[in-house]
Amino acid sequence: MDVEQTDEVGTGAVAHRDVIVVGASAGGVEALRVLVARLPDDLPAAVLIVLHVPRSGPSALPLILSRVTNLPVRPAVDGEPLRHGRVYVAPVDRHLLLLGNRIRLSRGPAENGHRPAIDPLFRSAARAFGPRVIGVVLSGSRDDGAAGLAAIADRGGTTVVQDPADAIFPSMPLAALEHVNADKVLPLAEIGEALGDLCRLPAPEGQVLHDDPTLDAEVAMSDLGPITADELPGHPAGYGCPACGGSLYELIGKPVPRYRCRVGHAWSPESLLEEQAAALESALWMALRALEEKVVLSRRLAETNRLHGHTAARDRYRAQAEEAESASALIRNLIDQVGAAADGEAVYSTE
Repeated sequence: MDVEQTDEVGTGAVAHRDVIVVGASAGGVEALRVLVARLPDDLPAAVLIVLHVPRSGPSALPLILSRVTNLPVRPAVDGEPLRHGRVYVAPVDRHLLLLGNRIRLSRGPAENGHRPAIDPLFRSAARAFGPRVIGVVLSGSRDDGAAGLAAIADRGGTTVVQDPADAIFPSMPLAALEHVNADKVLPLAEIGEALGDLCRLPAPEGQVLHDDPTLDAEVAMSDLGPITADELPGHPAGYGCPACGGSLYELIGKPVPRYRCRVGHAWSPESLLEEQAAALESALWMALRALEEKVVLSRRLAETNRLHGHTAARDRYRAQAEEAESASALIRNLIDQVGAAADGEAVYSTE
């Protein structure tokens, strides 16, 4: 049975940390099950979860998590007030944001190729609640969550990272630890109980939250605000956005480097490299397809001209077919080499 708590999370000063934001990706379903199962039934905080999921089809995560806890677990609803003792899950194809003490669901630009993405939730929570936020990064590939966790730390929040050695996919925890001196690095089995303890401790005092125009702008971008990346502090990066083809800007501010295109698609270095590799492979497959079609057409034309006794045209088309076959072999080798390089990459190390 769900344990309902009805006290609304206010935006004023409170004595404890009462907003917990959690991000997970590959290996995240099991990680979230373990974490949520170990949260206390009387948790005096709201929990918001982003798991990277495909943009098509419904998410079963709320149902999965509701089976392991007495806390109410629900898909987040746009405009609803944040309440203690509840677990809110980002729905498919929407960023989950906090604007003041209310939930906002947005079709804003994808970040690191994801919507929902972890960084938009973490940034918006840091902006709205500062020292009252606890940010948690769990198992996942690539490095979504690192920039958002840095924003939480900069605003006086508490940072918790799953021990990379304990994660099924350690890339996200390792990336977070590269950019943030986490307050706690714990095995998964200890995180839920630790969160219950942390949210009962006094929130850090004396933290003066200065205006941060870049943070404000990035949250607004995630909410489809009329802001473009060339209005942010930074400079043209010289790369194209894998999502829309627009020019990327390298942003100033932690962590560095970070990139956004004019309309707001955001990329970390690792995500950008992987998307560029995917775009390169796609281009190579298109080139291979065009070459194979040229081989077939050239051979048909060669045979047609042979039947009509056009020797010179026959030889010309045969030569074109042989050149295309040779080029096809080169492209096949390139595809194999690109795939081998991607398989062997180790951007983050446990050493």
